[in-house]
Amino acid sequence: MKKLIIALLFFAIITPVFAQDDSGTYYVNVSVERIFPSNMGYIIQYRTQTGFHTVGIPNEWFYGAATKGDKVRLPRGTNWPSMSIFYKDGELSHVRLYTHASRGHITWGSLSQGSDVSRFFQDGDTINLQF
Repeated sequence: MKKLIIALLFFAIITPVFAQDDSGTYYVNVSVERIFPSNMGYIIQYRTQTGFHTVGIPNEWFYGAATKGDKVRLPRGTNWPSMSIFYKDGELSHVRLYTHASRGHITWGSLSQGSDVSRFFQDGDTINLQF
């Protein structure tokens, strides 16, 4: 019985080593403070330990056959919006944006008409987060 317990303990300790995912896939999750829809895409204001930062996600990432973006609607309640950026082998794989369906929620904002938002969409096919 003692040998069985020792063997089970050994396998319980060793198993996580072999269960690790070496696919090179990881994600970064950030808390979204405000979402500003525009004709070019979504401008996301997010919070980090150093303060607020802003990034743009093009509309094209959410539509079409080879999408890079997913919009997930949060259920009613106190859930706060967030954004997950998934990377594979160091390159952007896709973005998942968790938002409230109601545009009346405090996290949805509006831009003044004629605002130039092109500076937020200059990175092309990637997102450069600041921390």
